[in-house]
Amino acid sequence: MDALTSTEGLWFASRGTGVVALVLLTVVVVLGVAVNRKGRLPGLPRFAVTSLHRAVSLLSVAFLAVHIGTAIADPFVSIGIVASVIPFASPYQPFWLGLGAVSVDLMLALVITSLLRGRIGRRTWRAVHWLAYASWPVAVAHSIGSGPDMWRGWLTWLTVSCAAAAVAALGWRIAGRRRETPLALRAGKILAGAR
Repeated sequence: MDALTSTEGLWFASRGTGVVALVLLTVVVVLGVAVNRKGRLPGLPRFAVTSLHRAVSLLSVAFLAVHIGTAIADPFVSIGIVASVIPFASPYQPFWLGLGAVSVDLMLALVITSLLRGRIGRRTWRAVHWLAYASWPVAVAHSIGSGPDMWRGWLTWLTVSCAAAAVAALGWRIAGRRRETPLALRAGKILAGAR
C-alpha cells in the first residue's frame, strides 16, 4: 500500500473531521432538545444531560476547528482563513463553502454567548441560542453540497440518519409542548401574542 501524500492526508483529515463534526452537532441538537424539555436520558439526571450537552458541544467545536484548519491547509483547494468566516468569499465552491461559513458564524455566536451567559442574561442567551436551529441545517447543506462522496454509500445513510434524529427530536419537543398546554390556553396565548 502506498503512503499517503500530505495533500491526501489533509483531504482525508478534513473530510473525516467534517463527518464527525456533523454527527456530533446532531447529537448536540438532540441533547439540546432534551435539556430544553427538561428531559432525562435513561439513568442520567437532568444535570448530567446538561453536562453531556456542553461536553459534546465543545467536542464538536474542536472537530470543527480541525475540519476548518485542514481544509485551509490543503493545497489542492484554495480556501483562505477569511473564507472560513466570511460567507461566499471562497473562490473554491463559493456557495457550498459559504454555507459552511454561515454555519460557523452562527456557531461562533452560540459559543460566545454561552461563555458570556452570566453577563448577558438568560433571555438574550436563549434568543441567540435559537440560532442552533438555523446552524444545523445549514451545516448539513454544506456537507451535502461540498462533498460529492456524501451522495454515495454509507455517508448518505449517515446524513439521512442525522436528519431523522434531528427531526424526531424536534417532533418530540413540539408534541410535548402541545401536551403541556391545553388547546384553549394555547389559542389564548396565540391571540395575546398577535397584539
